[in-house]
Amino acid sequence: MIKPERTCTAGAFWTQVWILGILCKMPYFLKLLLLLFCLVLLAESRKHRRRRWTAKLETHKQGSHILKKNQDITKARKTKTEQLLRVDDHDFTMRPAFGGPAIPVGVDVQVESLDSISEVDMDFTMTLYLRHYWKDERLSFPSRTNKSMTFDGRLVKKIWVPDVFFVHSKRSFIHDTTTDNIMLRVLPDGQVLYSLRVTVTAMCNMDFSRFPLDTQTCTLELESYAYTDEDLMLYWIKGNESLKTDEKVSLSQFLIQRFHTTSRLAFYSSTGWYNRLYINFTLRRHIFFFLLQTYFPATLMVMLSWVSFWIDRRAVPARVSLGITTVLTMSTIITGVNASMPRVSYVKAVDIYLWVSFVFVFLSVLEYAAVNYLTTVQERKERKFRLRDKLPCTCGMSHAKTMMLDGCYSESDANSLAGYSKNQIGSEDGERQERMVVHLALGSESNTSKKRGLKGQVGLRIMQNTHAIDKYSRMIFPASYIFFNLVYWCAYC
Repeated sequence: MIKPERTCTAGAFWTQVWILGILCKMPYFLKLLLLLFCLVLLAESRKHRRRRWTAKLETHKQGSHILKKNQDITKARKTKTEQLLRVDDHDFTMRPAFGGPAIPVGVDVQVESLDSISEVDMDFTMTLYLRHYWKDERLSFPSRTNKSMTFDGRLVKKIWVPDVFFVHSKRSFIHDTTTDNIMLRVLPDGQVLYSLRVTVTAMCNMDFSRFPLDTQTCTLELESYAYTDEDLMLYWIKGNESLKTDEKVSLSQFLIQRFHTTSRLAFYSSTGWYNRLYINFTLRRHIFFFLLQTYFPATLMVMLSWVSFWIDRRAVPARVSLGITTVLTMSTIITGVNASMPRVSYVKAVDIYLWVSFVFVFLSVLEYAAVNYLTTVQERKERKFRLRDKLPCTCGMSHAKTMMLDGCYSESDANSLAGYSKNQIGSEDGERQERMVVHLALGSESNTSKKRGLKGQVGLRIMQNTHAIDKYSRMIFPASYIFFNLVYWCAYC
C-alpha cells in the first residue's frame, strides 16, 4: 500500500514540473492562478492521508483499551511482585500489628502418612501438610476481580511468617523434590495462606506394661518458638475438623483408632506462656503376629516338656535331653522378644507369660530329678531289706545257694521242683532237703497264678517303672497351666 502512494506522489511532481514549463509561456496572471490551484491540491491530498492514518491509530487504541479492562492487575506480567505487594515499603522483621493485640494464626493439618512406630526408640514418624492462616494488611493490593496471588518458597524469605515448630521432635525436614514444597497465597485484603509439606519424627511416651495387648496414645505438639500468647495466638481454625487424614493411612502392627485435636497453654519459667496445639492419635496393637511368633511356640514348648512324664523313669538320657531342650528353647524365645523392646524397668505382659511358661518347663526338669533321686533311694532301701531277710531263712542251706535261689533262679529250675511230694522229701538225703526247701518256698504258687502273672507282666512292669510323682504330674501340670492361661487372657483382654 505504501509503494503505490509513492508512485502517485512522483507522478504528481512531474505533472507540476510540466505545468510549470507551460506556465513559463503563459501570462503572469494565469501563472499565479495555476500555482494557487496546485498548492490547494497538494494540501487536500496531505489532509486525506493524515485522516486515514489517524483512523488506524484510534482503532488500535480502542482495542488495547478493551483488553486492559478485561485484564486483572494481579496478572500483569510487567508489574513486579515486590512492587505490587510493596514488600520494600514495609519492615517485615516485625509481626503484623506490632505493639497491638496478639495476631491470630489459624492452623489446620492434613496427615499424609504414618511412616513408622518404633518401640525401641519410643518415637513415631509422620508426614503431613501444615497450613497457617493469618492477615497481614501490609501485603494487601488493589484488584478489581478479588483474585488471589500464589507464590512459591522464594517470597517466604522476604515477608513475615509464623515461627511454628514441633515440640519434642527429634528430626524434621521440609520436602524439596523437585523444589521446596512451600506454597504462599495472598488475597487482596491481606489474608495469607502458608502451606508446607513436612516429615517429622517426634517422641512418644509409651507404656509397655500390657505389651503386646497394649494401646498407645502419641501426640504431636505445635508451638510458636519466639512469640508468647501476648503476641501470637495459635488456634485450630476449624476445631476438631482442622485435622484430616488420608483414608489409606495404616500401619502393619497397629490399628489407628482415633485422631483428635486439643490446645492449651504451656508455661516456661524464663520466657512466659505460649499457645500449644496437640495432634493426638490412638493406636491399638495387632495381637496375631505375637500369637504366632511368641505365644504359640511358648505353649508348645510347655506341652512338649510334659511328654517326659510318660517316658520310663529309667530312660535317663531321653528325659534329661528333652527337658534341657525345652529350657533352652524357652530361653531363646525370651531373648528374641526382649531384643526388640526397650529396656524398661517394669514387667510387661509378655514377660509374665514367657516366664511362667519357662517356670513350667523348668519344673518338669526338676520333677524328673526328684523322681530319679527317690527311685535311687528306694532301690537302695529294697536292696538292704533283701539282704536282711535272706540271713535267717537259710533252713540248713549254704549261703551261696540261698543267694542263688533268692534272685537268680529260672523258671525251669522252679518247674523241676514242682513234682516233689512230702513223703519224697522226708526220704531224701541232705541235697534233697535243700531241694525240698526250694519246693516249699515255691510250691505255694499254683498254675493259675503263673498264668495270671504272664498276662499282667507288661502292665506290672509299667506300673513298677512309673513313679507316683509322674502320675500326679500328668494331671497337675496341665491343669495348672490351663488355669494360668484363663486368668492371663481374662485379665489382659
